[in-house]
Amino acid sequence: MNFRRLAAVARKETLHLLRDWRSLTLALAIPLLLILLYGYALTLDLRNVPTAVWDQSRSPESRELLSLFHSSPYFTVTAYRDNYSGLQKDLDRGRVMVALVVPADFAAKVNAAKPVKIQIIGDGSDANTSRLAMNYAANIGAIYARTVASEQLQLQGRGELKRPVELEQRAWYNPGLRSQNVLIPGIIALVMIVVAALLTSTTIAREWETGTMEQLISTPLRGPELIFGKIVPYFCIGMIDVALAVLMGHFIFDVKIVGNSALLFAMSSLFLTGALFFGLTLSIKLKSQVLANQLAIIAGFLPTLLLSGFVFAIENMPLPLQFLTYIVPARYFIAILRGIYLKGIGLEILWLNALFLTIYALIMMIMANRKFSFKLE
Repeated sequence: MNFRRLAAVARKETLHLLRDWRSLTLALAIPLLLILLYGYALTLDLRNVPTAVWDQSRSPESRELLSLFHSSPYFTVTAYRDNYSGLQKDLDRGRVMVALVVPADFAAKVNAAKPVKIQIIGDGSDANTSRLAMNYAANIGAIYARTVASEQLQLQGRGELKRPVELEQRAWYNPGLRSQNVLIPGIIALVMIVVAALLTSTTIAREWETGTMEQLISTPLRGPELIFGKIVPYFCIGMIDVALAVLMGHFIFDVKIVGNSALLFAMSSLFLTGALFFGLTLSIKLKSQVLANQLAIIAGFLPTLLLSGFVFAIENMPLPLQFLTYIVPARYFIAILRGIYLKGIGLEILWLNALFLTIYALIMMIMANRKFSFKLE
């Protein structure tokens, strides 16, 4: 391989990229927009769930229970009703997501230390949020039950107060359970697949469509020199986008890197290399900018979004889809990013994921070089 000719191709592609302001804008603006959009709009946290209440008891005991909901950051009581019809209207019109029904004999059963059930009604049209909200409501009910049990033990004068078993919850690596801490590393993978696969999927196809490939064939240029020369400017842009994503995550969303930053960029370069050659392979094989771009979205962007564990937990997927995720490179890259970002771990634990990324990059490089034919058909 002649590196002088490779550098000439890289310079040519860089000049083309700089003159094509649309592609350059796409390469720099879309990642920033994706980070802002997903960072702000996509959240897995549950806050201020609109709640309706039907308090049939209307007693000090029921008001004490409801005060826990008022003080909770997870619920906002927006309506009080006196029948099921009112609750149903609120749920039907989407004014509330959860309805709480306190039975009429609530105070009597609490004072008699008898079991009492509180009805929690969730809007099942938003199944995930409804399930989370009902679980949080059940936890508040459990807190109230422990408080009542402690007070009753004190009133009965049994000497030393024996507190019921209490569960102290603690989340390692993400103590506040902020969804941004989990999503920002995933967004980096999404940004890189957008820049890499989508932009490089048009490079070789553009040469064929504009007729400049014939001119390149007439030069002493060789296939690998053309391929690697075209990759260089997009690799530089991709790494710039990684740096921008890291900086925006740090300063805008307060998501800091706990582990080794150099390792993060090294692993990013591996994933980026594989994604660039993946897009280039599509461009070589299809020789159509539109078709290559569309296939890059289907085969690159969508699997990264849906099957990598970025948004949806892989463990919750059907078994066939779980097996399918093993061929999605972003699965391993996101695991590496979250390990470095949140846990501060290194290659002693992440080596297997790094190995898969290396294999992916090598396979894509070999495929691109083998599929490329530097001659007229």
